[in-house]
Amino acid sequence: MDKKYLAQIIATDNQGLQMISAYSSGAKVKVSDIKYLGSNKVFLISIERTKLEEDQKDKIINSICRFDFVDKVKSKNIDQKDDKLILELIAIDYMKNKNNYEINLIFKNNAHIALTTEAIEVRLEDQNNIKE
Repeated sequence: MDKKYLAQIIATDNQGLQMISAYSSGAKVKVSDIKYLGSNKVFLISIERTKLEEDQKDKIINSICRFDFVDKVKSKNIDQKDDKLILELIAIDYMKNKNNYEINLIFKNNAHIALTTEAIEVRLEDQNNIKE
């Protein structure tokens, strides 16, 4: 039986964030698919990942990773003018910083994005299968 449902994981704590990090590890991200909507405090990143859930290890899927309550975004070693640049996500982790959290998206080649947030509210939502 082939399940066509699309996963959605919502993380509000370290455990959930670790799960999203594990599912996103190795995902490809185009620089043009990284967006910060400052007025909404939403940071969006569209990733192309290999499905690790169940028996679907060979499926590539588009997912949106959404971070809420984001006050500030800093990136390092990422050329934001290069729309064709593809980053590879290694992990997502966080540090508690006084009243805020700093969520770090760590990419290959020493590139990273740091998000300053009031709370951990991250969702990983599958969009569609790219190929079987």
